[in-house]
Amino acid sequence: MLIREAMVADAEEIAIVHVDCWRTTYKNIISSDFLDKLSYGQRTELWKKNISGDGNYIYVAENNEGKIVGFISGGKRETNQVEDSGDLTAIYILENFQRMGIGKRLIKELFFKFEGLGSKTIFVEVLEDNRSRYFYEAFGAELLKTEKIKMAGAELDLLVYSWKDISSVLL
Repeated sequence: MLIREAMVADAEEIAIVHVDCWRTTYKNIISSDFLDKLSYGQRTELWKKNISGDGNYIYVAENNEGKIVGFISGGKRETNQVEDSGDLTAIYILENFQRMGIGKRLIKELFFKFEGLGSKTIFVEVLEDNRSRYFYEAFGAELLKTEKIKMAGAELDLLVYSWKDISSVLL
């Protein structure tokens, strides 16, 4: 498994992982009608923009055949006013490649970047019904707050976690 920085040429494969993971991760959380309408093409354009944007840090996991099977992205959300902090904005790994240590390798890569940027606190937002919240908790993220959000026509609980000391993740 190779972990590397994303390139614009990766946008289509990242989009496929993104859409496919939404459809498996959010099944029974978000309406199937919404998930069915997700578009590889739209997500490809989104990821071209994200990869090209300043302040976005995106890493991919490639399997031995050179196919992208997961990715992580981070930066600093416009709403984040905390000094010396950053945000883990997405991490998705295809279902068949989960529980193989890829997520751990991706999160370390991003957190090394944050450390180099001087970030001391990292935030992540996750839907309460999303199992990945346990992944964050296992890596030492602490729940800060819960808020209600509207998504795909439903009101959902969004959990906001933080790492106040990322050094434990980097071990």
